[in-house]
Amino acid sequence: MATGFADFDVLLLDIEGTVCPISFVKDVLFPYALNALPKLLEQKWDDAELAQYRDAFPEEYRDDRAAFEAHFRDLVARDVKVSYLKALQGYIWKAGYASGEIKAPLFPDVAPFMKEVHASGRKVMIYSSGSVPAQKLLFGHTNAQPSDLQPLILDWFDTVNAGLKANVASYEAILSSHPDVPPGRWLFLSDNLQEVEAARGAGMQSVPVVRPGNAPLPDEHPLAKVAVDEFKLASS
Repeated sequence: MATGFADFDVLLLDIEGTVCPISFVKDVLFPYALNALPKLLEQKWDDAELAQYRDAFPEEYRDDRAAFEAHFRDLVARDVKVSYLKALQGYIWKAGYASGEIKAPLFPDVAPFMKEVHASGRKVMIYSSGSVPAQKLLFGHTNAQPSDLQPLILDWFDTVNAGLKANVASYEAILSSHPDVPPGRWLFLSDNLQEVEAARGAGMQSVPVVRPGNAPLPDEHPLAKVAVDEFKLASS
């Protein structure tokens, strides 16, 4: 869908299932963190570097390495989106990105679209349940050319600085951080219908995204009719 794509001032992007495959998070990032965790805890359990992440976990897990690891694995298995888990995952992924073991596989249209939006004078921002540091790592190490797309992105939002993504109040918080842009001049793209509805509830433009590997949208849902499968600004 090109209609309406040029009719915004801020592009707000989700990550999983929107700019990269859902499988990247579940099949690459999550397993990487799980595999790296035991060695990390063994080597750095008492280090100040790890303490800021360890001490953010509930109190009952902070002093027991086995319980800490078990809780981490349980949260990942249930895909619980809590900020202290996301922060530690981001810390672990940092090493993987730095070594080149991890590279974010963006869909082919994403980097050109972001560059086009940025070049047109519009603003690109990110909103994901993954922590802001993890978001920056992902966009800093992509399969695009150049690999680092962070210079294109003006602002970053997660569940800590904005709130849960299915809540209207989260999008209102994002809007309040850039009061110079009216709500109707924002475009939020996400594969999640609840998130799209919440953004619309805050006054943003928003449409669902259909990508390879995503669960199909329910045919009967009104928003399914306006779903997009390609990102491109409308021709002038």
